[in-house]
Amino acid sequence: MPVKPYSIGVIGDGAWGTTLAVLLAEKGYSVTLWGAFPEYLNDVILRRENYKFLPGIKIPPTVSFSSDISHVLAATDLVVLAVPSQYLPAVLKKIKECQYKGKPFVSVVKGIDPLTLMTMSQLIESALGRIPLAVLSGPTIAIEVAKKIPTTAVVASKDPALAKELQEIFSCGYFRIYTNSDVRGVELCGSVKNVIALACGICDGLGFGTNTKAALLTRGLVEMTRLGRKLHAKSETFVGLTGLGDLATTCFSPNSRNRSVGYELGKGRSIKDILSSMDSVAEGVHTAKAVHGLAKKLGIDMPITEAVYKVVYKGKSASTAVRDLMTRTLKKEL
Repeated sequence: MPVKPYSIGVIGDGAWGTTLAVLLAEKGYSVTLWGAFPEYLNDVILRRENYKFLPGIKIPPTVSFSSDISHVLAATDLVVLAVPSQYLPAVLKKIKECQYKGKPFVSVVKGIDPLTLMTMSQLIESALGRIPLAVLSGPTIAIEVAKKIPTTAVVASKDPALAKELQEIFSCGYFRIYTNSDVRGVELCGSVKNVIALACGICDGLGFGTNTKAALLTRGLVEMTRLGRKLHAKSETFVGLTGLGDLATTCFSPNSRNRSVGYELGKGRSIKDILSSMDSVAEGVHTAKAVHGLAKKLGIDMPITEAVYKVVYKGKSASTAVRDLMTRTLKKEL
């Protein structure tokens, strides 16, 4: 049963937003799922299935839908932000015009804004001011959670009481939530791991083996931690669920959009061609530009990130990028 009689609004009808809406509704909460496209929402309502983003998963009748964001915000006590990172600024502008003050927000958005180099929670606070805010992140492939496969995640907030309350709200028999106070570290992990997943996918596309992927995973974790330390995040966060855990899941899962995009890049397809054939969003593509810019600004050595950036944005061939990584100046591991 719910901890409190919350009405919950989920802003974003992608795979993860829909999965969380179903989970929360099955726990007994009143849930409204917002999507930007009314015609598609009408189809979803008729089918009770988000056939584009979460095919095969039935949505219970206790989940309602709306394309009117003001209605969703007015009718709910807790707001879950689940839109892709590149669309978040526009959605926040809409929210700012609505009744949102006093409501706690949970961001499940992973990414760094390439224009401001802010994390998503920083963007949210910049747009909406100081609000009760938490971040939910971890190794959470949406379709696996939707199929009730045991999964763990982390809710991070500067407010321990809010984190504890949200832990109770989201936890269930197949979704175990831990708490953390390192919001910056959790967000950096959830962002940079998508860039490393692109790299792992590229190497899969090139036909490389486990040795290569293990190297990318390990050295990618070094890059993530290096950036985190510079931005005053806790080192231990990067070897936790939102760091190493999410990194491993995203780099190895066949359901990972970022690994899949990298795979196609490794096969020689252009990024424009790959993205034009997708309904879903691969956050790593958008984030690679932001993390590359952040590394340059802070003077941090992130060679894997730079290689991915050059493949995605500068047209460098995947094989050349790997060769250049392997022939860099030799150095100590740690």
